[in-house]
Amino acid sequence: MPYPDYFIMMVMGGAFAGVGIGVLFWRRRKRKSYYEGLVTHTDLREFLERSPEHSEHSSLKIGGWIAIILGIVMLGVGVGLRLWG
Repeated sequence: MPYPDYFIMMVMGGAFAGVGIGVLFWRRRKRKSYYEGLVTHTDLREFLERSPEHSEHSSLKIGGWIAIILGIVMLGVGVGLRLWG
């Protein structure tokens, strides 16, 4: 396989892994700011019981892990093509 093909695959894999890690950190920051905002309210029931569960935090976590896994797979394919292609 020519040089640009595996290099592009490795760059895309690294980009996906980087975006996935960034999304996980972004999720942590958004979740922390959300719950810190609840502390200022007089009714703390939602804060103490963590109910209702907000789907945005879970979706960011799942999306981040999917991007990381996809990035690692793409990096692996790029390295495999470089070594054996």
